[in-house]
Amino acid sequence: MERSRRPSRYPRFLAALAAAVLTAGGLVVSAETARAADADVATNGGFESGLAGWSCTGGSGVTVSSPVHGGAAALKATPAGSDNAKCTQTVTVRPDSAYTLSAWVQGSYVYLGASGTGTTDVSTWTPSAPSWQKLTTSFRTGPATTSVTLYTNGWYGTPAYHVDDLSLVGPGGETGQPPAAPSGLRSSTVTASSVGLAWSPVAGATGYTVHRDGAPDVNLTGTSTTITGLSPATAYRFQVSATNAAGRSPLSSAVTATTQAGGGGGNGSDLPAHALVGYLHSSFANGSGYTRMSDVPASWDVINLAFGEPTSVTSGDIRFSLCPVAECPNVESVAEFKAAIKAKQAAGKKVLISIGGQNGQVQLASTAARDAFVSSVSKIIDEYGLDGLDIDFEGHSLSLNTGDTDFRNPTSPVIVNLISAVKSLKAKYGADFVLTMAPETFFVQLGYQFYGSGPWGGQDPRAGAYLPVIHALRDDLTLLHVQDYNSGPIMGLDNQYHTMGGADFHIAMTDMLLTGFPVAGDTTKVFPALDPRQVAIGLPASSQAGNGHTAPSEVNKALDCLTKKTNCGSYQTHGTWPTLRGLMTWSINWDRFNQWEFSRNFDAYFGG
Repeated sequence: MERSRRPSRYPRFLAALAAAVLTAGGLVVSAETARAADADVATNGGFESGLAGWSCTGGSGVTVSSPVHGGAAALKATPAGSDNAKCTQTVTVRPDSAYTLSAWVQGSYVYLGASGTGTTDVSTWTPSAPSWQKLTTSFRTGPATTSVTLYTNGWYGTPAYHVDDLSLVGPGGETGQPPAAPSGLRSSTVTASSVGLAWSPVAGATGYTVHRDGAPDVNLTGTSTTITGLSPATAYRFQVSATNAAGRSPLSSAVTATTQAGGGGGNGSDLPAHALVGYLHSSFANGSGYTRMSDVPASWDVINLAFGEPTSVTSGDIRFSLCPVAECPNVESVAEFKAAIKAKQAAGKKVLISIGGQNGQVQLASTAARDAFVSSVSKIIDEYGLDGLDIDFEGHSLSLNTGDTDFRNPTSPVIVNLISAVKSLKAKYGADFVLTMAPETFFVQLGYQFYGSGPWGGQDPRAGAYLPVIHALRDDLTLLHVQDYNSGPIMGLDNQYHTMGGADFHIAMTDMLLTGFPVAGDTTKVFPALDPRQVAIGLPASSQAGNGHTAPSEVNKALDCLTKKTNCGSYQTHGTWPTLRGLMTWSINWDRFNQWEFSRNFDAYFGG
C-alpha cells in the first residue's frame, strides 16, 4: 500500500533479468549425436504452413516471405513490453533417447531451447545475428519422457527476430500401444474446497486424466494437480489414467480424500460470507485526509490500521502511533481511538495492525530481528486490543537468496524468520487470531513465470517471494488479498498477459490463486489452490488511490465471472467459486474522499 502514488517496479525487474541472462549466456548440454537414420520429429519447422503446430505468446508471431533461410516462409516474432515473444511446440519423443535441436536464426538476442526433457533442459542463444546463423543444442530424454517442448524467444525491448528451418532429429515418439495404468496415486494438501493429487510418471504417456468419482474431470501433461471447486466435509474418490497417441490406459488404483469442514484457514468462520476489507490511514493523512475510527461506516468488516513500521529496516522492532495533530488536526485521542475499536469489535468487526506499506521496509534477516518483531507486534496488539495482524511487506522486505528455488522448503532467512514469527504470534493468541496478507502481484502471480534469481542467476530475487510465506501459513491464513494494482502485465494460466484496470485482470489473477499454478513453470513444484473463503480481490478505492483503478461495473463483472461464471469475457476460469470471500481496498480514507463509491457498490452487489 502506498502513501503516495509511485511507478511500477516491472521495468526495473525486466532490465535486471535481461542483464542477467545476457551475462550468463546459453546453456548447451552434450548428448549422444542423433543417429543418421533418425527423423525430424518437429512439425512445420520451416513455417511453410504458417504457424501450424506453433503457439506464440501474446500474438507475437507471424510468418513472413522475407527474409527466409530456406523455402518460402520464416517465423517473425516481435517482443513487446514484458513479452519476450516466446513461440513453442510440443513434440512426441521416445524415452531415454538422444535428440539434436537446431534452427537458423536472425536478429538480436535469439534463443533456442527444449524443456520437459526429463533430464537437463537445454538452451542456446546468440546476442547478435545480423544474417542467418545456425543454433544447435542436444539432449537425452529421461526414462519416462514422452514429450518435450521446443521454444524460441527474443528478449524484452529488442527488435523482432526470425527463425527458419528448425528441426529436432531423433527417434520418433509413436509407441504403438497405450501406456500402462499409473501407479502411486496419493493425495497431498487438502482444504475445504480442494485436494492435491500426485502420481508416478508412466513410460510412453503423453498426458493424464484425473477421474473424480468415476468420471473424467481434468486433463493435463504433468504428474500432479490440485482439484478445486469441491464441497466442504465431502469424500471424493480419485483415479488417474495415462494417454498417448495409441489410446488410454486402464484406471489407476483409487484414492479417497475428504475435504475439510471449515471455512478456510485461520479464523474466518465468524466473518460474513462476503466481507469488505479496508485500510484506515491511522498514522498519517496524505491527500485523502484523516478519518476517525468512529467514523468508519458499518460496511467495513475488516479494518487494517496503516501502518506499523520498523525503527530500522533490519531491527524487527515495530512501532505504531496515531497521526500527529500537525498533520491530522481532527485526530482523536488515544483513549477515543481505543474506545472506537472496542465499539467496532462489539459490532462484529475485526481490527488489525498492518505492518509495512510502501515506506515500512521490514527485513527479518536474523533471529534477533524475528524475536523483536514478535515482541513489538504483541505490544501493539495488546495495547490497542486488536484482533490480529496484516502483513503488507513491500519493496525489498522479502527476497530469495540464490539457490532458494523451492517455495515448499524456503531457506532465505528473511522468509524463514517471518514464517516463524507469525507462527509464534498465532500460537500466543490462539484460534481467534486473524491473519491477512496484502502482497503485490510481483510477489505472487509473477511466480508463475519467474521465481527468485532464476536458473541463470541475476533475476530480481523478489519475484514470487511471497509464495513460500503464503504456503507455509495457509492453514493459519484468514485472508489473502493480493493488490491487483500498481502492477505491470502479468501472465495468467492461459499464458497470455493481462493488464490492470478491467475485469479481465482481476478474473485472471484470482483464478490463479483458486486453481493453483506451477512455480516458474516447473510442474513438479505446484503452488496449491487456496480455499475461496481465504481469498479477496484487492483494488484501489478511487483513481487517486493507485494505478489500476477499476470502475464499479468492471468490479461487478469480475465478481459475476468468479462466483457465477457469467460476464467472463475472453478469459475462461478453471472453476466457479460462490464462496469467494470478498473485496479489499486501498483505502477507507480514499473511499470516503470518493463519496464512498467502492463500499456502496460492494453493499449493493452483495445485498448489504
